[in-house]
Amino acid sequence: MAQLTLLYDGGCPLCLREVRFLEQRDRQRHPGAERLAFVDIDAAEYDPARHGGISYREAMGRIHAIGADGTVLRDVAVFRQAYALIGLGWLYTPTGWPLLAPLVNQLYGLWAAARLRLTRRPCLEELCALRREQGAADDLP
Repeated sequence: MAQLTLLYDGGCPLCLREVRFLEQRDRQRHPGAERLAFVDIDAAEYDPARHGGISYREAMGRIHAIGADGTVLRDVAVFRQAYALIGLGWLYTPTGWPLLAPLVNQLYGLWAAARLRLTRRPCLEELCALRREQGAADDLP
């Protein structure tokens, strides 16, 4: 069983690139006993009830991950944990330091708010409307 399940946007080219890197590194480091799992929130079958109650809208707005114990992580904490599990935790360690953490979290918030526009995707409202039209699983509040 995975120690951390990352929820990612399979329609985002940058997200896909990151997921591929993490998957490859995890397989190399832990063959047959990978630490990370991935769930594409952009897939029609994404069901919030099976993934910590994290709605499509929430997951598209900011990165989330779910620990094996059910703990939900958000934002930069997801990357800190994922990179630690693949032996590259030192890259993200400074993001948790008391003086840097607020700045890093603020910068991530700016990135998250602009991600769809920067990757030339429809806005979140349009994506949610398309999802409803396709009859995807209902979002939880």
